Amino acid sequence: MSSTLIAGIAELVTNDPAAGDGSPLGVVANAAVVVDEGGIAWAGPSARSPAADARTDLGGRAVVPGFVDAHTHLVFAGDRSAEFAARMAGTRYDGGGIATTVAATRAASEDTLRALLAGRIAELRAQGTTTVEIKSGYGLTVADEQRALRLAAEVTPETTFLGAHVAPTGSAREEYLDLVTGDMLAACAPAARWIDVFCEPASPHAFDGDEARTVLKAGRAAGLGLRVHGNQLAPGPGVALAVELGAASVDHCTHLTGADVDALASGDTVATLLPGVEFSTRSPYPDARSLLAAGVTVALATDCNPGTSYTSSMPFVIALAVRDLRMTPAEALWSATAGGAAALRRTDIGVLAPGRRADLTVLDAPSHVHLAYRPGVPVARALDVGG
Repeated sequence: MSSTLIAGIAELVTNDPAAGDGSPLGVVANAAVVVDEGGIAWAGPSARSPAADARTDLGGRAVVPGFVDAHTHLVFAGDRSAEFAARMAGTRYDGGGIATTVAATRAASEDTLRALLAGRIAELRAQGTTTVEIKSGYGLTVADEQRALRLAAEVTPETTFLGAHVAPTGSAREEYLDLVTGDMLAACAPAARWIDVFCEPASPHAFDGDEARTVLKAGRAAGLGLRVHGNQLAPGPGVALAVELGAASVDHCTHLTGADVDALASGDTVATLLPGVEFSTRSPYPDARSLLAAGVTVALATDCNPGTSYTSSMPFVIALAVRDLRMTPAEALWSATAGGAAALRRTDIGVLAPGRRADLTVLDAPSHVHLAYRPGVPVARALDVGG
């Protein structure tokens, strides 16, 4: 492969504090990047750029690290727009609608699911996402969960076994947990990097703290990293359990106590906030400011799913974070890139510096602030170097 100089960058966000202006975003004005064999070979002021085999000029656009969407449910079939309309009319969300997606996903052919997944991945990249985590959880049988993870693994290494999404309709709860931690886990672990559990005692469909602990310990014994859906509907044990077991991330974090914030601040578990869910359910937004003030690492993700956050747009999530989570544009961008990388425990993405992956997102704007300043406008896209 030949090297490519990407020039004409009005503002380069590196997320490297040692670069540029010395801020957490490491902003370099009038910048250039050299990409070689899929990695960053050099980044800095355009006036000091080295020679390269090819050149691409972006004409004064901004470049940021590719968005890292660390929480999605992209392998599904069916539609839950009627459920959304009912919530907008006042129906409270409790997790029960997941069964509708499970039925549609089980009924879909593998070719159908693969085509739907490919379309969603293209949609993410068209809005600047370069890394995505994908969960199972809409099969809830051994064969259907295994199929979902196999399809997810075709498009990302960040695959998560979520057999413990909800207890299937008509199943005996104890028997289903035995299945999740036994035969289903054994079948799914080879195609998964992570295990997750919907720990939400406030929902009759999800799992309590003791059940979640059983699931997570079984996953860890099978060699999987840990993730937790926690504290979405009400205060609960999810955050404390995630920190205790060393989970990479606890996601939602909508209802936190002071003890939850303190626990997150004392460990390295990332708090992944999903404001698209609150937008789509008319629930209270998480208190991002208390987390940031305590020094907690915060990530932002879409939670793209057909029931509670059917958006694939990280720019939309950034705009929500700025408007409703009261994050600054810089904090929101960092959380959507380097924060997401931390939630996946990845050091090769989320930062544009020599030796990192050349995952670049270009903005049809001169500054990263436009991601929140122009909500709903398609200003971001993943950059295919040389294409």
